Amino acid sequence: MILPSIPLFDEKSAESARIRQQRLAKPMGSLGMLEALSIQLAGLTGNEHPRFHQKEVIIMAADHGVAQEGVSAYPSDVTAKMVKNFLTGGAAVTVLARQANASVTVVDIGVNDDLEDVPGLLHRKIMRGTFNMLREPAMTRAQAEEAIQVGIDVVDQRVKGGMDLVATGEMGIGNTTPSSAIAAAYTKLPVEKVTGRGTGLDDAGLTLKIKVICEAIALHQPDIQDPLDVLAKIGGLEIAGLTGVILGAASHRIPVVVDGFISGAAALIAVEMLPEVKPFLIASHQSEEIGHTAILQKLGLKPLLNLELRLGEGSGAVLAFHLVEAATGILNEMATL
Repeated sequence: MILPSIPLFDEKSAESARIRQQRLAKPMGSLGMLEALSIQLAGLTGNEHPRFHQKEVIIMAADHGVAQEGVSAYPSDVTAKMVKNFLTGGAAVTVLARQANASVTVVDIGVNDDLEDVPGLLHRKIMRGTFNMLREPAMTRAQAEEAIQVGIDVVDQRVKGGMDLVATGEMGIGNTTPSSAIAAAYTKLPVEKVTGRGTGLDDAGLTLKIKVICEAIALHQPDIQDPLDVLAKIGGLEIAGLTGVILGAASHRIPVVVDGFISGAAALIAVEMLPEVKPFLIASHQSEEIGHTAILQKLGLKPLLNLELRLGEGSGAVLAFHLVEAATGILNEMATL
């Protein structure tokens, strides 16, 4: 697999934005993280006056074999139902995307349903859900590579259509389980410190989920020096697809507004693959999933929002689009002293 080349952060553009922030009609630093965000956006786009004209959320959808172990409060067939809901505009992320004037791209990368007759869906299915990682690796190494390439290819396609700002979104019943496994592997924290209730597990369900993750990690011994090995053994197809979205977007100098826990797991893998992508990541919010805190700390990212969200889908990332626009508006439109 040939990974894309990632451009360097443009320090000159960032410095120009920083100087302009110091001259704007306000006390220095008084707009806090909005100022820092505008400077980051200037540096990663290579434009001291960054503006974004086509915002999009890319939602990767896939099922998980480990869901059959009872690690989710919802059945796996909800994944396919929610994919259809995205495409008819009735999901939370699509409502929020309309408010942010953002487009929604939904990709079937591994849903356990044909979905061939669903209009508007990008069909990139690699397999009908991963294998049960408690019993065998979630997927082969080749399938993990293919899933990453799907993400890269979708970004390339959307860039040709004009996309210049992207949010990561996902759908997959059971996907907090592989995300917790990835978080535990890379943060080296005990599994119980990075595993939450997901869609609403009770105490017994949470205990079972932690046990499943511990046993899967013990069985497969994922090599954290080899991110593909981690993805293949304890990951998910939508996590791999989002890894590709992050890598592909960074290669085009497109800022990546990262959603919550599952997207954070993909960001971990992407940074382990190519550390140069880290400046392109914008942490949209602090998820209620306990493992998300550990992921953000590992990545050294400070979230823009804390609204106690735990939905996923890209909902928090799309909300953060408003703050990205606020940051660039302040930089570009405020008067100077």
